[in-house]
Amino acid sequence: VQLVESGGGLVQPGGSLRLSCAASGLAVSSYAMRWYRQGPGLERELAATITSDGGSINYPDSVKGRFTISRDNAKNTLYLQMNSLKPEDTAVYYCNAQKWGLSYWGRGTQVTVSS
Repeated sequence: VQLVESGGGLVQPGGSLRLSCAASGLAVSSYAMRWYRQGPGLERELAATITSDGGSINYPDSVKGRFTISRDNAKNTLYLQMNSLKPEDTAVYYCNAQKWGLSYWGRGTQVTVSS
């Protein structure tokens, strides 16, 4: 199983980025998929969730209305569209797949929001 994040980078406040998580060895359609993030000196926190059937999508208040999680089952890829970015969104963003007590992580992609 491999999860590979991409799409991070340096962006100015108010800008947008789209993160991708390409999966191999598992089907993103059959796992609960999540984006987590860990800012400098902070604990890892949940940024977005989509259930395996796509019936439930959740965000913490800190990103609600600005971030959108989605997936392309044909490409076996998870996405996170991030708009109206703020300096406090600066973090390493990780992709996570979870099912039946199994949990897989990517290595993360750095997002830096700064002018």
